[in-house]
Amino acid sequence: MFGLGVLIIGDSGVGKSESAIELIARGHRFITDDVVEVRRRADGRIIGRAPRLSRHFMELRGLGLINVRYIFGPKSILRESTIDLVIRLKKWSRKKEYDRLGLRFPEDHLILGTRVPQLNIPVAPGRNIATLIEVACVSHLLLRRGRRAPDQMLRRLNRAFAAGRTGKP
Repeated sequence: MFGLGVLIIGDSGVGKSESAIELIARGHRFITDDVVEVRRRADGRIIGRAPRLSRHFMELRGLGLINVRYIFGPKSILRESTIDLVIRLKKWSRKKEYDRLGLRFPEDHLILGTRVPQLNIPVAPGRNIATLIEVACVSHLLLRRGRRAPDQMLRRLNRAFAAGRTGKP
């Protein structure tokens, strides 16, 4: 997505495949469902690809197995990709407190001894997970370019407090 290889992980039934179908329908590319073959290149980058046996197939509850290539066309498929970002879908819990401002840096996910940035997205009924995944990818790209929205907001707040005002900057 947006030039990033994204590995979507999470517990069974959290909505990974449904989100992936929506992302494919929006023009993003599919590599594999459920099982990812992973290797580390000499330069340390992690590569994910589909096992030959399950290549192009996805399982959707209520629909069974589908062939993504046949439904969405050959441009919807990639054979392999680097894994640049891991997105973990987690069931939302009222008891858990979530970082709502993005002040904490992303966690790392360890794959073959290599640290890959990981973002956690709480999943609850009514949330558009595919859109949240897209926003997470763009946000990650901006972060790599040094543009963090929480830092921008803190600078604005600091300027406003220094100027003695808290209204519109």
